[in-house]
Parts: sequence; structure tokens; C-alpha cells
Amino acid sequence: MNLKKFKISKIKFKKSDMDDIEKALKEIEYDNIEIKNVEKRNTPYEEKTNYKTVKEAFFNALEKYPNRPCILEKENHKEPYKAKTYKEFAEDIFCLGTALINVLKLKDKRVVIIGETQYDWYLSYMAMLCGVGIAVPIDKELPINEIENVVKRAKASAVIYSSKKGNDINKIREKLSDVEYFIEMKSDKQLEGKDIGLQNLVTLGKYIRESGNKDFEKIEIEPEEFKILFFTSGTSAESKGVMLCNRNLAENINAVTAYVKVYPTDRLLSILPLHHCYESTIGFLYPMSVGASVAVCEGLRYIVPNLQEAKPTAILTVPLLVESLYSKINEKIVKSKKDKMINIMITVTNTLRDAGINIKRKVFKQIYDNLGGNLRIIVSAAAPIDKKVGKWLEDIGITFLQGYGLTETAPISALTPDYKTSVGSVGKAIVQADIKIDNPNENGEGEILIKTPTLMLGYYEDEAKTKEVIDEEGYFHSGDIGYIDEEGYIYITGRSKNVIVTQNGKNIYPEEIEVLIEKIPEVKEVMVYGKAPEGEQAKKKDSKELIITAKVVPNFDKIKELYGNISDEEIHSKIWEQIKQVNKKLTSYKAIKSLEIKKEEFEKTSTMKIKRYKEISK
Repeated sequence: MNLKKFKISKIKFKKSDMDDIEKALKEIEYDNIEIKNVEKRNTPYEEKTNYKTVKEAFFNALEKYPNRPCILEKENHKEPYKAKTYKEFAEDIFCLGTALINVLKLKDKRVVIIGETQYDWYLSYMAMLCGVGIAVPIDKELPINEIENVVKRAKASAVIYSSKKGNDINKIREKLSDVEYFIEMKSDKQLEGKDIGLQNLVTLGKYIRESGNKDFEKIEIEPEEFKILFFTSGTSAESKGVMLCNRNLAENINAVTAYVKVYPTDRLLSILPLHHCYESTIGFLYPMSVGASVAVCEGLRYIVPNLQEAKPTAILTVPLLVESLYSKINEKIVKSKKDKMINIMITVTNTLRDAGINIKRKVFKQIYDNLGGNLRIIVSAAAPIDKKVGKWLEDIGITFLQGYGLTETAPISALTPDYKTSVGSVGKAIVQADIKIDNPNENGEGEILIKTPTLMLGYYEDEAKTKEVIDEEGYFHSGDIGYIDEEGYIYITGRSKNVIVTQNGKNIYPEEIEVLIEKIPEVKEVMVYGKAPEGEQAKKKDSKELIITAKVVPNFDKIKELYGNISDEEIHSKIWEQIKQVNKKLTSYKAIKSLEIKKEEFEKTSTMKIKRYKEISK
């Protein structure tokens, strides 16, 4: 996921004067506005679900909403979105599942799924979850040698791949002697050796079903049986295989329904990669369970036109994308000279909202129109986000939610309730979970421990590592550091594996410093770490003390805008002056002592988290 391709060129704001505020407020029919205050609610929604399997959730939606759109996809950028209904999607699932079992004999076998987000990815995943075997979604961005390694580690009997991954698969197929079939998405290719097209399998399955064999849809799913193998993104160590069951994913659906209301009329825009548990579970399985629809985003460069065409009501994303969207929208607002007016509108509408009258969608219609017109929820997860971004979204009337979890918790273990949001927190423990702080310090901070039915079965082929992270009481030791306030809201302050320990025993969590440095306009990305002294410094008395270092990727466009063309030395100097201001906000032992400039972007996971261990090893 390359942020360089993230363009917001299609966002526009008409020139306007201050009279627009008065005009917008006069046009509102106050007598017809429902006065309500959702902030007063403190308990979860009573109508939460209790699904045991994904298949049960899907069948419930299929029965209630057979003719509603389920998945929308564009054949190419110039064509409009085309929708598959729940009924059509279900029939394709049954046909593909029937063929995978009866033609390719893959019942209870492991199948790798690799490729960009598309209808056939959803179809493959659901066929596996509804009764074929064990699904193994893997990152399409993996280098070829790692794809080979994961396929072998998973002991996969088949690989379902997109046409764009065809070259990579062909380069390693001879080394994958245990793979029985290579199945290409969006292909009608007939079976030839080990190769076959996925759409051809759907056709074959249709013939089998028309002959009277409807066994696939009747398969009973065992909720506790190992059925999904995710590989972690590996930000602090090499990836681990996480074994999940149907119950883990179903409990995510149950958890979200207790905190967030999503309706059959809602639509999500799928931006993040589906191999990640966050997107495939919360961005697909959850909306699918309530009869909502999912539109496939064509890629980062098409986010805005896709928003404007698909008109989603919700998006799931990661902080880097939310912050980029926020900054670019506000740049457009400033250029159109509407920033003062927007700020006044925010003050006025916040006052009215506090009185129970919410007119934000009317007042900020121009911003909404640029984002499709219907957006009401943005969910951010996977990393810390600047609080001012979340507050701004809430100020213009978009419900801003944050989630917390790991692949090991499939993934949700905490979520912001939509009826009482708290910007800066990652939410409350889901209703089924018990989350506590282990050995808290004087500030209440400690490692976050999680006991939840969404917790994995264990690490794949690694019982020792499993016992290392799940204690005898069933609590998962997350490795994240945080605290819980009086209302139960969880705040993440760092990652135990990233902690820098000073010689006198003080703990420094890089994330809390990075959040401050990221606010510097001249900084695009930053990673804070403890660097071992070198050269003359290593000879000094306190030579064992790590040097708190900020490795920064400059925002070269902003620097050029502010200072023109300046040298590398001047760039270093400008950023260092700003970091010295940040240091004034920190206790002395946390202060940045050294600045390193990095010209290319950091290596990241698919959810845009910096791979620290790789960056530090460099």
C-alpha cells in the first residue's frame, strides 16, 4: 500500500463568504429535527447477535435480504459499479464449494488465497468458511521467496491467486510440489494438469448442483475446529501463524453488534487488503451478517472517485490514510478560503448538538458531497492516530470509532461504542471480553491482558510460543502497554517490545514521542528508537546508555513550499529545531538526543505499521 499513490485531486470546494453560515442555518427546519442525545447511553445495545459460525450469520442475512446488494465491483475504472446480490453471492459460494470438494477433492484441505481485493477473493474465502477446508489468506505484497515459504509452511494443497500474481506463482510453482492445484481468479480455464480457472469451477459446481447434489450448503460447521490460518504482519519479529476457528470470527460479529449499529442500507468501501484479519472480518464478514453491502476500492489513487461513486456510509482504515485524507481536505478548504467559516460552523453546530439538535450533515454538506454524500462512520485501527483528526471528524458530524486487537484476537478485543465515542481511546473491551492491566505503574500503565472468545486457538506448529503468550488463566499477553480509565475506556501508550529502558530503569515508549513529532509539518514519517553509542560516545562514562534517536522521513513537498530548494544539511537543521520544541514537552530522560534523516519511506506492513525490527537491523 503505497501512500505516494494517494491522491485527493478530485476534492473541490466552491468559493464562499461568511453569509453562507447564516443562509445554511436559516434553511434548517428546526421543527422537524429530532432532538436526542446519544451521549447519555452507557450500556451496549440489547439486540446483539449470538452467532456460533460465519455460515450461520451469512444464512441469516441471505434469508432476510436475498435481493439486496452484497458486493459491488468495477470491471475497470471507466465502468460503473456492478452489484452481486446476496442470493447471487450465495449461489456462487455453493457452486464453488461444491466443485472444490467434488471435482478437486479439497475437503478439509488447506487452500492459500492471494490477490488484490475482488469478488473472487470474497467468494473463495466464504466457500472455505462455509465448509471446504482451511483458508490461508496471505499478503499479496510478499516477496516471491516469502510466498513460497508461507505456502510450504501452511502445507497448502491448492493456491487460489489473482491474475496479477500469476507471474509470481509461475516462478515458484515447480518448488511447490505438494500443491495439487493452482486456481486462477476471474478465469474460465478448464482443468489442465494442476491449473484451472475459478469461474470454471463455479460453472462445474453449478452442473453438479443442477443434477441434484445440494450437499455443500448442508455441511454442518464445527465452531471450534481450526479453519483459518492467518500470518501476522511481523512488525517486531518474523510472522507467526495464527490458528482461528469459525467461532472466533462469529464472536467478532457478535461483539460489534453490541456497540455499533449498522443497517442493511449501509455500505462500506473496502480499502485495506483482505488478507488482513481486520479488513476481512470487520470490513466484510460483519457488514455481510447484517445485510449491508461492500464496494471494492480500486486502489489508493482512486479513493475519492470511488467514494463519490459508491457513496459509502462507512469506511475502515488505518491512521496514515485518515490523517492524509484530513490534511488534504483541509488544504483544499484553506485554499478556497473557507477555513474560518468552517471553524465558526463547528462552534455553532457543536453548541446545537450539545442541546440535542444535530444539523452537522446539513451545514457541512459540501464536505460530505466530496466524500460521496453519505459517510457517517470512519473506523481507524492498527496504530495510534492524532487526536485532532478524530476530533475534527466528530466536529463535522462523522462518527469516529477506534478498534483495538491483534490477529491473535481475530482481531477485535475492544471497540469504541458509537453511542458514546471517546477520541484518543481505542474503545471499551467487547462485551464478551475481560481486559485488565498487568502490574500497573504509578500512572496505571502496564501490559494489556485479554481474555476473550475471539482469542486464537494458538500459534501454528508452535506450542511453546503459544504457552508463552497465553497464561494458565487464559489471558493473552498482548505486548501492548496502556491504561484503562474509570469508564472502562482503554488507552494505548506503547508496545512492550519497542520499549527503551534507560540505565536507571525508566521506560520510554517510542509511540508517545512519535505522535508529537508527527505533528511537525516538515515530517512525513518518524520512528523513535534507542541507538547504541558509537565512536567517541562509546568511550564515555555513560556509554551503555542508549541514545534516544528519531529517524525521520521529511515531508519534502512541505519543505519546498515553506523554504524553497534547500540542502540536506538545512533540512536536518529545520527539523532539529522543531524537535527541540517537542523536547520541551517531554521529561528530560525522554528527550530526543539524535536526529537521522531517511530519504525513502520506511518498510511497512500492509496496515501501514513500520517494520521496526527490520529498520533497526539496517
